[in-house]
Parts: sequence; C-alpha cells; structure tokens
Amino acid sequence: MKAVAVILAFLAILVIVALLFGGMYVSHRNQMVTLNEAVKSNWAEVDVALQRRADLIPNLVATVQGFAAHEETVFGDIAKARSALLGAQTPQDKIAANNQLDGALGRLLLIVENYPQLKSNENFLRLQDELAGTENRIAVARKRYNDSIQAYNTYIGLFPNNIFAGWAGFQRNNAYFEASAASREAPKVTFPGPSK
Repeated sequence: MKAVAVILAFLAILVIVALLFGGMYVSHRNQMVTLNEAVKSNWAEVDVALQRRADLIPNLVATVQGFAAHEETVFGDIAKARSALLGAQTPQDKIAANNQLDGALGRLLLIVENYPQLKSNENFLRLQDELAGTENRIAVARKRYNDSIQAYNTYIGLFPNNIFAGWAGFQRNNAYFEASAASREAPKVTFPGPSK
C-alpha cells in the first residue's frame, strides 16, 4: 500500500510539473506569436508609406522634367529605382530598393536648386510638401518597425524564451530598416554669388 501511495504521489508531482511547464511553454509561445505579428504589422505600415512615395514620384518627376528636360540620367535612375521598389517582394529587397530610390531622389532635389522658377511652381511645391509628409511617415513607420524587431529579438533571446523559441521554430529577425548611405550625406547646394 505504501509503495502505491509513493508511486501515486510521484505521478501527481510529475503531472503538476508537466502542467506548469506546458503552461509556461504555451504562454511564452503565444507572446512570441504576438511579437512576430507586431513585426509584420509594422512592416505593412512601412510598405504602405513606401508605396505612397512611389506613387508620388512620377508626378514630381514629370513636373521637374518640364523645367529640366536634359537631366535624363537622373530621371532614368529614379525610374529604375522606383521599378525595383515596386517589384521587391521581401522586406530586405524593399529596403535595398528604397536605398537606391533615396539616392536618386537626392540627385533630383539637387537639380531643383538650379531652377529657381521650378521652386516657385505651385504644383511642384505641393508635390514637394506631399513628399516631405510621406518621408516623415516613412521615418515614423521605420522606427516602429525597427522597435518591434528589437522587442521580438530581445524576447526570444532571453532565457527560458530562447529554449521555447527553438522548439517552436522562432528565429531572430535581422531585417532592420536602416538609413541608406545616400541619406547620410548632406546634399551640396550652391547658391549664385552676389551680383556686382
């Protein structure tokens, strides 16, 4: 009788430990799913802002082309970068295409400095304002996206979450959206000297 009681107590302890461990696993896995979905949701917000910018660019280019038709290289670079952005499928591809587009747009805005009449064109000013607003949206969305990746990576890297993450198939996400090299360089703007 005493042996049966010991076996039953041992089995009860095993069941309690299994239930506690199983509950921890389910809880941690659910949190990983939540964090992973936040990353996807925040990427969608970035994607929408990038699409909005891509949609504004043809109008901006058309307006500038009317004043600076001989700047075909820059217009071609913008068209190629925009096509790459629209054709990109993964976050990494979209980030790379966005970096190309940043450089091309920077060169376009330098052209604008050479055409004072363009800077006073109402259509151009409106498009430039819309583009600036879109760039701000991209910056905010990019920060949220990067913050959600950091939260996700931190959570799955902590103990015992790292064990549960391995069992559940969760891996680090290293697709941070970083500023392009072109955006780190200040544009060189030259103003005409004083007239004599």
